[in-house]
Amino acid sequence: MRVTGTVRVPGDKSISHRALILGALSTGTGRVRGVLDSADVRATAGVLRALGAGVPALSPDMPVTGKGTRALRQAAGPLDCANSGTSARLMAGVLAGHPFTSTLVGDASLSRRPMQRVARPLAAMGASFELAPGGTLPMTVHGTELASIEWTSEAASAQVKSALLLAGLVAGVEVTVREPSRSRDHTERMLAARGAEVWVNEQAVMLWPTGALDAADVDVPGDPSSAAFFVAVASLASEGTLTLPEVGLNETRIGFLKALVRMGGAIAVEDERQAGGEPVGTLRASAGPLRGVRIGGDEVPSLIDELPLLACLAAHAEGETEIRGAAELRVKESDRIAAVVENLRAVGADADELPDGMVVRGADRPLRGAIRTHGDHRIAMAFGVLGTREGNEVAVDDPACVDVSYPSFWRDLARVTGA
Repeated sequence: MRVTGTVRVPGDKSISHRALILGALSTGTGRVRGVLDSADVRATAGVLRALGAGVPALSPDMPVTGKGTRALRQAAGPLDCANSGTSARLMAGVLAGHPFTSTLVGDASLSRRPMQRVARPLAAMGASFELAPGGTLPMTVHGTELASIEWTSEAASAQVKSALLLAGLVAGVEVTVREPSRSRDHTERMLAARGAEVWVNEQAVMLWPTGALDAADVDVPGDPSSAAFFVAVASLASEGTLTLPEVGLNETRIGFLKALVRMGGAIAVEDERQAGGEPVGTLRASAGPLRGVRIGGDEVPSLIDELPLLACLAAHAEGETEIRGAAELRVKESDRIAAVVENLRAVGADADELPDGMVVRGADRPLRGAIRTHGDHRIAMAFGVLGTREGNEVAVDDPACVDVSYPSFWRDLARVTGA
């Protein structure tokens, strides 16, 4: 299979969520350019609108108007986060510091995901929570005046860290969050860009009490997690190069690129620069023979969303790939460890589950069969990529589930592969 062309991947999902939330908490109007128009981001926008924020319909260049850090108002009903864990967990932090009661709900998939991890530290600040049995949605948040906190997270989690920082922002109190390894840092970058006093090192983030938050324009870079799928397509091809312009290259988000280079992937980075406080650049990815690697430790947070994709690449890499330290995958949109191994076996690959990861043994034979996405966009896209390799035939049961992060994925995939 030959690949060719340029793919401008959609805007970064993490930054899009945060641009809307921080815009709604700022004073004045800022513009968000390049926002990801997907189901997850639409969920955040809908929740903010229900709370009285000035968030219009998503568009390529949209204004977001805020009236201050505590200007949101109680919603008339439950706040629907659909399938978006980011919406639920970050908004829990925002709502914890507002003096009213809110209930966050979601779809069947989101309603299975753990929320106690964010409710527990926010409760330590003074808010109170009611969760469904098992610590899941629906989650009722009783907001109040919050106290400052120093919190040490058991695992690196940008969502927990961001929830605490947003709670501290709304309440005007000091927050310190320590993590065993550094999670993605978009929230602290975007807070600093709006005038908040934020201190960061490799182990901790501290937010000082903040009064007003300045409005700011945001240019959302291309999502590196979305770009990863096309880098992988190029790696599985027999020839050709794909170009991916304006991709975010935040150090906390490019673990997949580093891992793929270790596997033998041919990736070049060009036109590196800063845009809106985030590093961006153009990726050029080409075909190359892959070899197995070991993934684990501090690198896992920077490629947690791309591990299903890496496992699919490993099915055609020489030798064995072992992924450990990724138990977080079991509480994503699906149990991604079980789902990836189940589906790799379904198409004829050699893979085994580990409690916190998986082992995949590569081979050069064609892989063919039908896979179950479990409604998980990352599973659908990872196996869609696997299906592009010459000789492979992979049928995806729910291709529409990619809409939560990359609505045009299948169209872009067909265009660059000629399928």
